[in-house]
Amino acid sequence: MSGCAQFEFGRDSFGFSNELVWEYRFDPATSRPVISRRQPPPTYAHRCFVLVRAARQFLYHARFDPAQAALPAETCRALVRAVISRSPRRPSAPENRVLIPGHDGLRAFSQTHEPLLKAELGGAWRSYVLRSHWRMVFPISRRHQAATARQLTMAIDQGNVPIIHIVRFPQLTINHGLLLFSQAASSTGLQFQVYDPNVPQHPSELTYDPARQTFVFPPNQSWAGGRVDVIEIYW
Repeated sequence: MSGCAQFEFGRDSFGFSNELVWEYRFDPATSRPVISRRQPPPTYAHRCFVLVRAARQFLYHARFDPAQAALPAETCRALVRAVISRSPRRPSAPENRVLIPGHDGLRAFSQTHEPLLKAELGGAWRSYVLRSHWRMVFPISRRHQAATARQLTMAIDQGNVPIIHIVRFPQLTINHGLLLFSQAASSTGLQFQVYDPNVPQHPSELTYDPARQTFVFPPNQSWAGGRVDVIEIYW
């Protein structure tokens, strides 16, 4: 996509996480979760879609310059609002981007101004009230998943950073947003590197098996691992 910078995980992801309401432990024999409410309760949860959307908005519409002096928080608030008011679908021309001085990227900026960003990016309701969520209630075929894999591969090859919704509807075991930023062929199919806002410490991985026309998301602290259905959103 013209004018879109390449996404670098250590620079362009948030330095804080979308927190989990529940703690999950998985029975190794059955992979079934043993769930308990997290204590103390999280203060920043249900924002996975908020964070992946905002990460792409900063990639598309912000220009960071670490050589310039950093600005006070209240001045930065206006800059954040300017970025997130723009489209998550189309990047700004380089000359029209919002200048954010004093930092080399979103991760450093979000570590310095974590409370400000959490206050300004939007509430948890934004993860639920998405017009694209209607799609998960209809059957998702293997043919659809094969077409989605081709579409995501093409988008990344063109320099884009697709945002996806992964589900197992009508099950409620996973309902989550991810941002894809690279892909590579493997002996069994495709491996996508993803930004998972639940795991800001390192990139996560989503794989696609063309023989089964199936995406697989590996185990993590809230998911036992296995097949997921993938829907691209914000495209």
